[in-house]
Amino acid sequence: MLNEEAVILPASVRRERMLEMITDRQFVRVAELSDVFGISGVTVRADLDALDSSNVVRRVRGGAMARTQGINPEQSFEESLGASSAEKALIGQAAAALVTSGMSVVIDVGTTTAAIARALVARTDLEQVTVITNGLNIALELEGAKSDLTVIVTGGTLRRLQHSLVDPMATILLERLHTDLAFIGCNGVDVLHGVTNINLPEAEIKRRMIASAERPVVVAAGSKLGQTHLVRVADLAEIGSLITGPSARADAVAKLRRAGTDVIQVT
Repeated sequence: MLNEEAVILPASVRRERMLEMITDRQFVRVAELSDVFGISGVTVRADLDALDSSNVVRRVRGGAMARTQGINPEQSFEESLGASSAEKALIGQAAAALVTSGMSVVIDVGTTTAAIARALVARTDLEQVTVITNGLNIALELEGAKSDLTVIVTGGTLRRLQHSLVDPMATILLERLHTDLAFIGCNGVDVLHGVTNINLPEAEIKRRMIASAERPVVVAAGSKLGQTHLVRVADLAEIGSLITGPSARADAVAKLRRAGTDVIQVT
C-alpha cells in the first residue's frame, strides 16, 4: 500500500528528498526508495534518471550514488541574510518603487525579495495593493505595512530551509492568477542558461509565478550574474526585467543587455 505522504508528494519534492537521502548515505538502492516513498521501482528509476541528468547523483546498478563534486550546497535563509545585505536593500528599494496603487504583486522567497517586502512596508502612499507570496517570513514582514496591503499566502508544503511553501497546493493558487508584477529570486542568471536555482521544488513555483505575471522581474545580487545552477527556471526572454546591484561586473551586465535583457543596475 502507498504511503499517505507519497500519494500527495509532487515529483519535484520527492526528488529533492531522494537527493537528500542519497547525499546523506552516499548510496541508496532502488528498492529502499520504493519502500520509503511508496512508489514503484519504475517511478524510482525515472526519478533517479532525472537526478542523474541534472548531474546531482550518479546512477549505478541497483540504485544511485552521491555526486558531490561541483554541487553548490543550498544555504539557509539565515545563512544568506548577511551576504550583500546593503546591496540587497538597494535592489529591494528599486523593486518596491515599481509598485503602484491598485497593483497585484507576487513576491518570491529569498533574502533579496525579503528586502523588497521591507521596502514596501516603509511606503505610506500605496492603496489597494494585493501581495501574493509563498514565503512565510515575507508575509510576516508585510504585517507591519503602513500602506493598504492585502497579503495572500499560497499554502503548500513547508521547506524549513527557506521558510517557503511549495507544492502541493502552491500552484493551485498561482495557476488561477493573472498579476501585474512578480518579483523572482534566483541563484544564477546567465546568458546561455537563463535564470537558474539550486533546489527543485522552489524552481517549479518560480516558473508558475513568472507565468502568472504581466511583468516578471528577477532580482539578483551582482555575484549571481554569470552563475548557473541545478534547475532552469526561465529563459531570459521570459522575464521582463532584471534588477541587480553595484557589485555586478560590467562585462556580465553588458552580455545580458546584448542578449536583449532589460537590466536595471542600482548603485
